[in-house]
Amino acid sequence: MFHFPKNLFTDVRIETNDYVNYCTVNGEVECNNHSQTVSILIRVFDGNMWYTCSINERNRIQEEIDNLADLAQRNEKIYLHPAIINFGSHRARILNCEGETDLRKVTPGQREELVARYISSCVDQSIEELRSYGGNYYSTHRIKEYYSSKGAEIVQDMQRCSVWVGSAFEVEGVTTWGGKNIQEATFDRLRGREQEITEALGRYLDYARNAEDIEPGDYVCVLAPAATALFTHESFGHKSESDYMLNDRALREEWVLGKKVGNEKVSICDDGSLRHNGYTPYDDEGNQARETWLIREGVLTGRLHDSKSAWSLGEEVTGNSRADGEGVPMVRMTNTYMAAGGDAPQEILRSVQDGLYIYSINYGMGSSTFTMQPDLCYRIRDGRICQPIRVNVITGNVFQTLFDIDAVGDDLEIFDNFSCSKGGQTVQVSAGGPTIRVRRLTVN
Repeated sequence: MFHFPKNLFTDVRIETNDYVNYCTVNGEVECNNHSQTVSILIRVFDGNMWYTCSINERNRIQEEIDNLADLAQRNEKIYLHPAIINFGSHRARILNCEGETDLRKVTPGQREELVARYISSCVDQSIEELRSYGGNYYSTHRIKEYYSSKGAEIVQDMQRCSVWVGSAFEVEGVTTWGGKNIQEATFDRLRGREQEITEALGRYLDYARNAEDIEPGDYVCVLAPAATALFTHESFGHKSESDYMLNDRALREEWVLGKKVGNEKVSICDDGSLRHNGYTPYDDEGNQARETWLIREGVLTGRLHDSKSAWSLGEEVTGNSRADGEGVPMVRMTNTYMAAGGDAPQEILRSVQDGLYIYSINYGMGSSTFTMQPDLCYRIRDGRICQPIRVNVITGNVFQTLFDIDAVGDDLEIFDNFSCSKGGQTVQVSAGGPTIRVRRLTVN
């Protein structure tokens, strides 16, 4: 397809995106956007320096390859260089989003009718505490192409669509805002979800009416699958991105493969081959996705790698080099989840005499110490979920918490409504987990 210069490493990444965003607030259309973008990153490496160029026009690719090559110094041994020795040379064409399920075929009328129907059937405008309501449809269709002078020729696509319906309730001057976001790979799977949306809005209304402030302290906490998913991603997943270790000796010494880092009930995996939001059959260095177990039965067994980190640490690439648009690839998660255990969720709850049930989380962040801001939270008394509780923040030490997880449910769920930012780039990911019990977390 392209003429690659001799004695230089060259790769070309092309990303074509089709975005739709339609939203209403209180019955009025607030946004109705449809955009198409093409992002191209060209790189040439001579063993000493990367020469890069980002453009948007396909017909300029060869010209820019030649321009970059003129700046570089030819190197007969370039393909033995450690920076590129682990780059892939696969050839593949994986197009799953064509035909009738192609989201680009969804008409404006179809998406507008979907949002209007859910608002009409799920939002009760007679509720006294209702202050506002809204609905949103969003979709993205993406085609990624990767070509390199090592022989890689990869074309792959991905698409996701979502519908969201939410409401704001005000009780005694306190506003509670929440809703239900449903994300799928095809438009038809967004239909017929009235019960889920209605139940979610009812849960937020009950929370607005009955939630009380928590007394700060340390609590036994049961995390629902959605909360476990975010904990897994933010608190451990990022620590597994091995580019962080390259210039941090203390971190390398702390996270030695084979070290026991958690309770034997804890196993965590990243797998870009799963057909979820982080689906990445081939990464942006041409390497194939694989199942990478980061923790198995409490023991650190793996890390996420791009070609550079794999070579630097003497380990294998894992297919986790990812980029957004014209960005330079870096180590990123794909679909990361805590594996299911053997405990029944109902029994986990029954075992707690006094504690908290973390149903969902707004956001989280963390390194050695993690922080999570709960969305919906409830008190557990005598093994039963009871009073809704307002919690500002939950904190804990990652290492201690992994050991303090002493029950892992058999109800693994993977959630597709995640995106992840790092180094100024945002990529789509999924996160998952089952119900878990943590012996102690600090709550404020």
